[in-house]
Order: sequence, then structure tokens, then C-alpha cells
Amino acid sequence: MIFEHEIPAGSRLYFGESARLKRRIENRAAAFLEGRGYEEMVTPLFSYHQHESFDDPKELIRLNDESNHAVSLRADSTADVVRIATKRLGRSTDSKRWFYIQPVYTYPTREHYQIGVEDLEGDFRRVLEDAIALLQTLQLQPLLQVADIAIPRLLFERYGIDPEALKAMRLEVLEGSGHDWIARLVRLSRPEELEDLSGFPADVAEELRKMAEAVRSLDYPRIVVTPLYYARLRYYDALTFRLFEGNTLYATGGQYAIGVTRAAGFAVHTDACVATIMQKVNDVE
Repeated sequence: MIFEHEIPAGSRLYFGESARLKRRIENRAAAFLEGRGYEEMVTPLFSYHQHESFDDPKELIRLNDESNHAVSLRADSTADVVRIATKRLGRSTDSKRWFYIQPVYTYPTREHYQIGVEDLEGDFRRVLEDAIALLQTLQLQPLLQVADIAIPRLLFERYGIDPEALKAMRLEVLEGSGHDWIARLVRLSRPEELEDLSGFPADVAEELRKMAEAVRSLDYPRIVVTPLYYARLRYYDALTFRLFEGNTLYATGGQYAIGVTRAAGFAVHTDACVATIMQKVNDVE
């Protein structure tokens, strides 16, 4: 039996103080991002292209348009922002930096509010610093994890490592691969460990240099590097980052390619920010 007051599992309900807090966070984010030179975009709820962003199409909530073409509810904003900015808007705007504040939906009834940006100039360091600064305006300073999806892809394309073992971080497979330098990759965690890259193959060392450059002189106290982290979204192909505390993920981002466009961006998970700030308020009370 479904009671009148029930809502589907995974959907969101904000009311009273939590609704006010969510609105304040979104308003503050909009003002912050406009001040950083981003323009706002609100993309359609329905999309023809969401399947291109996900390895597993079962994550999408799918239906059909009036011509029976497959469409899905917006499960990710990045691909649509890039396609609309570069194809639909085209020459009508010179803007290369966009932000959005809107929810996404995944199967069966999961709803997530996001604040995100897409930098069509592909400046990873800029979007990383913007993500950090945005969370700091909310008095949040989670752990920063920097990775490079190109490294795990090199391992299974050139060095025979099972991609599923990489995704699951099966250490016994990685450390038993016969390559001593892979065991060293597994143990890397501190930015300063990226300064000595002797012993790594040239292609892997080049990607590790990119990671080192991304965090070098970054004014942030809590940084870890994880060269073997495998980003979930299909379009990421280079440097990526996450900002999290324990099991709470506050933001994800990275460099990616959609069509011929090389870009970088991030998404802040509004629901996690609201929950953490509400808990801090309750703890004080």
C-alpha cells in the first residue's frame, strides 16, 4: 500500500529551513559564478543524447517523443550544455563559460540537485580553483582528490591490465601484473611523490606530470593524488578531481571531450551541501 504522504525512494523533499538553505546556497552560487565570468543556462528536462554520457544505459529514465524517437530525462547536464552552447547557440554568443543550477534524474526514481560549470576553453586548473572557492563560500573544505583517467586507460590498452580490475581496484591483480611500477602507482597518494617519476614508462610519466602540474602551488591544505582512480562518466578522458569527506561527495569535475570540443567542468552536489550544513546547525543547537 502506498500512503498519501509517501514519496518515491530516492526523490527529494525540502521544506521550511532546508528549503530556505537550499535557495540561499543556489543564490550564493549564482552570484559567485557570475562574478567569475560564467553565464547561466537552464537545459531542457528531456534529452536525445544522455546515453552518450553513461557506460550503463540502465541508469537512464527513458521514454519516447511524438515521433517515437528515444529520449530520456536529464541524468547529466554536461553534454547538453556543451552541445547547446557550441551547436544550437553557435555564433549568437561568444561565451565560453557556462553554469547551471538544476536537478538530474536517474533510474528508477533518484533525484539530485546540482550546481555546475562548463569551461569550453578546457582550463582544468581554473575550474578546480572555482570548485574549491565555491565550496569555501559555504564554509566547506573537504578532501581534494586529483586523478587522471588517461592512466588507467593506458594500463588496460597498452599494458594488459583488466579494466574491471582497475574499476574495482583489485590490488592483488594490479600488484601481481609483473610491472613493478604499477605497484608503485597503487601506493602513490601525496602530491610531492609526483616529483620523482623515474622508473615509470614515458607515456605514464607524462600523465603523472600533468597531475603534478595541476596541484603544484595550489593553495589548499588537504590534497591526495590517486593515479588509478577510474571516473564513472564516459566523457572524462584526462585530469579529474573529487571533493569529499568520508562517504559524502560534494563535487566532481575534470577535463573531457564531447564531439570536437575539449572542455573542463565540475558539478557541486547541492543535496550533500544542504545535509552537511543542516547537521552543523543542529550540532550547534
